[in-house]
Amino acid sequence: MNNDFVEFQEHFKHYQNLFGLSGYKVYFRHEPLEKSFAEINIENHSLVATVTLNSRLSAKDKPFKDIKLSAKHEAIHLLLGQLEDRAYMRFLTKDAIYEALEDICHRLEGIIP
Repeated sequence: MNNDFVEFQEHFKHYQNLFGLSGYKVYFRHEPLEKSFAEINIENHSLVATVTLNSRLSAKDKPFKDIKLSAKHEAIHLLLGQLEDRAYMRFLTKDAIYEALEDICHRLEGIIP
């Protein structure tokens, strides 16, 4: 298995646990992506996420590769996923936004010293 991919998974899992997102089942892929170092697809209703690390970086992107930062970035997307999901709803209530923000605030309380 590719060392970058193993490192990416380890760092992502670290941040997933740090952010208190243990309720999500996370699957990992290592395959070519068109426009990013990594990406995440979140199904909030079923609490499933698929995280993909780009296996074929362009020559111009290779100098900027940062496995740990990419894993952290995608884990932050998972943290904000509930809020994003609600934001895309056609009819969004104040209560839905409030619930998502409170969830994030409670998670950050345990992270920020």
